[in-house]
Amino acid sequence: MKKEVEPHCSFCGRKKRDALILVSGLEGHICENCITQAYQIVQDEVFHVEKQAAKRSATNNYKPKEIFNHLNQYIIGQEEAKKVISVAVYNHYKRINQTKTNDEVEIEKSNILIAGHTGTGKTLFAKTIARFLNVPFAIADATVFTEAGYVGEDVESILSRLLQACDYNVSQAERGIIYIDEIDKIARKGDNPSITRDVSGEGVQQGMLKLLEGSQVLVPPQGGRKHPDQQMVKIDTSNILFICGGAFEGIDKLIAARLNRSKVGFKKNADKENINTDNFLQHITAADMRSFGLIPELIGRLPVITYLNPLDKAALKSILTEPKNAITKQFKKLFKLEGINLSFDEEALDFVVDKAIELELGARGLRSICENIMTEAMFELPSEKGVKEFVVTRKYAEEQFDLKPQTTLKVA
Repeated sequence: MKKEVEPHCSFCGRKKRDALILVSGLEGHICENCITQAYQIVQDEVFHVEKQAAKRSATNNYKPKEIFNHLNQYIIGQEEAKKVISVAVYNHYKRINQTKTNDEVEIEKSNILIAGHTGTGKTLFAKTIARFLNVPFAIADATVFTEAGYVGEDVESILSRLLQACDYNVSQAERGIIYIDEIDKIARKGDNPSITRDVSGEGVQQGMLKLLEGSQVLVPPQGGRKHPDQQMVKIDTSNILFICGGAFEGIDKLIAARLNRSKVGFKKNADKENINTDNFLQHITAADMRSFGLIPELIGRLPVITYLNPLDKAALKSILTEPKNAITKQFKKLFKLEGINLSFDEEALDFVVDKAIELELGARGLRSICENIMTEAMFELPSEKGVKEFVVTRKYAEEQFDLKPQTTLKVA
């Protein structure tokens, strides 16, 4: 009789009794050691090629004017900020993909700091840039961070969110964009040293220094606090673009004090006549940031400083109607799915804008006001039969905003 051959690994020849696992195929077997080695080969060869291809991807071929034109489709006004950010983003990705030379000239990172009142579009800038370049994007709030060792989040948790945004692909995460909001809330509380630690202020700024500059950071992939037995992922932050934003409430007074500084006497200072007192943020400098409470080391790692203008009535009205994802277009699409053509009177739009200015909510307030006005219509009209068109008038908007329950729909 023919002797039965004991199953063995077709690659290394190990017998079944010597292997922990022996995976069988159609005409052969493979052990756990060979599986591990094969996986490592795939990681080294295939994913290395993908990484190099990603490095040559189209995200780096966009010129500053192309980035600027894309921002114009989603953001109204803010021409100066668009120009500054377009150049900074272009230079950042050009720096990443430069061919290594021996000229010893090393281009440093161009992280961005945006100052602007609430509702002017700081977060929208970062989101639009990341979506356009098709790179991983994460938003972090600086107010949740505390100095290492205290209750709260460590600054490294920012990178955990970026990892999660790209399904834990480290090579993609190292080319992503991180937006840190409310950066002004971690400003130093005063120039004088205190006997109590400022665990959510200057300590956090110091913890962010190496992160912004570029270093090898060990990150807990699932987020949370670090502990000795936890598996860490190493991320190089040298090629991650950081965009920081904040309202910097009160910094306009510091800027005004600096600009109004004059010599003793009655001589008129001609330079002061050219200063626009409606928006002091356009005169913001690194010195003003330092006076506000940001440490010089942090300011030095945010070399590109720009500002956003307050939104006037014309800008707010344009935001309602002109961008690709304008609020009114979103509502029109929602009603179109129900087979109803929605339209807004000009006077109704003026009412929404006036309320947003009155409540000092900026562009963010436009959405909440529109939702308040449209709730009744969105509740009633899907159940109404034969309704093909609905017009939002100023009278209807005023009644709905005042929450008068006796309002009835007037279908055109």
